[in-house]
Amino acid sequence: SDDKTIKLWNVETGQEIRTLKGHDNYVYSVNFSPDGKTLVSGSWDNTIKLWNVETGQEIRTLKGHDSVVYSVNFSPDGKTLVSGSADNTIKLWNLGTDWGLSDLMGRSCAWVRVYLQNPNSGVREEDRPLCDGIGGKSS
Repeated sequence: SDDKTIKLWNVETGQEIRTLKGHDNYVYSVNFSPDGKTLVSGSWDNTIKLWNVETGQEIRTLKGHDSVVYSVNFSPDGKTLVSGSADNTIKLWNLGTDWGLSDLMGRSCAWVRVYLQNPNSGVREEDRPLCDGIGGKSS
């Protein structure tokens, strides 16, 4: 939202449950983890934040984009996060670490789709060159 917060609502009653505060600029994208216990947010402050849904506490801040984070989502198993930014990169984040697995150019990269659909598929970090030529070289 424009006020730099995330509001959680009870959709049955229309009551606000809580307000999450922590971003330094507009919040642009939010998504729940597959188990519903974690919320991820992307912001105009170039960061990604993970939140505990039950307590409203910030779990972690991920930094690595050089511009607005427009899109955030979890893999089906909840172990990987994907983020897209106005800096023309897509990053995969291993939630067991604080570093991005890969900067990928081009949102149609087959490597991203295969990895997110099945992290046990045998696709590895070394397979990044599969994205070469789609919007530029992967880095």
